[in-house]
Amino acid sequence: MIRVLTLLLGFQLFGESLARGLSLSVPGPVIGLAGLFCTLLVFPRLAEFMRETVTGFLAHLSLLFVPAGVGIVAHLDTFASYGAGLAVALVGSTVLAILAAVGAFLLVARLTGAGDD
Repeated sequence: MIRVLTLLLGFQLFGESLARGLSLSVPGPVIGLAGLFCTLLVFPRLAEFMRETVTGFLAHLSLLFVPAGVGIVAHLDTFASYGAGLAVALVGSTVLAILAAVGAFLLVARLTGAGDD
């Protein structure tokens, strides 16, 4: 378990170092996760080695949402002041993201000829 945790934190450190060192706009953990994904593709046995520990983490993933809930409670005055604008921005960005995904899907379907059946 310690080796798997070290591996996960090592990839996160790699991503953070790369993102900060090159002033990238992509978050470091995302870069680290992409590096881990590529590594797991190259070394599939590593995925089997990590499976038990990572499955345990995923079983308790809901604990990661506790800090977000605490942050919301800590900033209730901000939500009271800007709640309507935040709600409009949240709903609007969600709708735009869904429309962008649909557009990308339709474009890929048209380019690959998947709709010609």
